[in-house]
Amino acid sequence: MLNVLTEIQIDGLALWVVLLTCCGVFLASFMDAIAGGGGIISVPTYLMAFHGLPTYYALGTNKLSAGIGTVFSTARFIKNGYVKWSLAAPSIAFALLGSVGGTWLQHHTPDVVLKYLLLVVLPIVAVVTLRTRAWPDEPGEISFPKQAAIVWAASLVIGAYDGYYGPGTGTFLMIIFIRLAKLDTRTAAGGVKVVNLSSNIGSLFTAWRAGYVLWGVGAIAAAASILGHYLGAGLAIKNGSKIVRPAVILVLILLTVKVLSELLFPEFWGS
Repeated sequence: MLNVLTEIQIDGLALWVVLLTCCGVFLASFMDAIAGGGGIISVPTYLMAFHGLPTYYALGTNKLSAGIGTVFSTARFIKNGYVKWSLAAPSIAFALLGSVGGTWLQHHTPDVVLKYLLLVVLPIVAVVTLRTRAWPDEPGEISFPKQAAIVWAASLVIGAYDGYYGPGTGTFLMIIFIRLAKLDTRTAAGGVKVVNLSSNIGSLFTAWRAGYVLWGVGAIAAAASILGHYLGAGLAIKNGSKIVRPAVILVLILLTVKVLSELLFPEFWGS
């Protein structure tokens, strides 16, 4: 099976497979640029389009397409001045470190424990998000040392989560950056893009070293990912909290459904 998968050729793919992959990745990237959580859509897309594909390959290939797309949404936030580099620059190193460690751990341990833990954590996160009706378009009051400690610790821990499991990474970072680090919604989103891009690079490198990336498939999907990220970032910058908060709630719901489906129907996910 693995030898066959590594020999997948672009010119041998059915048109419906290419279209399904690109449509799913576009939707995932559009959502990811606004509120994170794109992997909730893109990973199942890869598994459906390539029936029998081991989960490690879906995750590794998703890191390729998602990482390339994230470059464009990140650049758009940077261009509009919504990245606070005094926080974001060190976060890159922490996210890289966490994602490499998380991806290595993913390849050596079962993830069922994390899935059960998420079933406990997700309702709590959802309640906290729903109770906060207005997300700030201006930064809150907090000392820089405390803010930096929160952002950098979150980058390390959530970066490890991104490498280990992935879906919802940007969403969790967004909530932490806004609720705990007191960043405004647009700057939080810009910081999330920088951290998410870094963790994607770290995870992709580790997955590539392990041989779990289908480069041809990922390259095709990357075109759809670029378009989705570019459009989604523009919408988030223009509308701020008006669109980001509802999108975050949607991601939390979808992530809960995904985790439950993985536990109830593991045969679909290759578990």
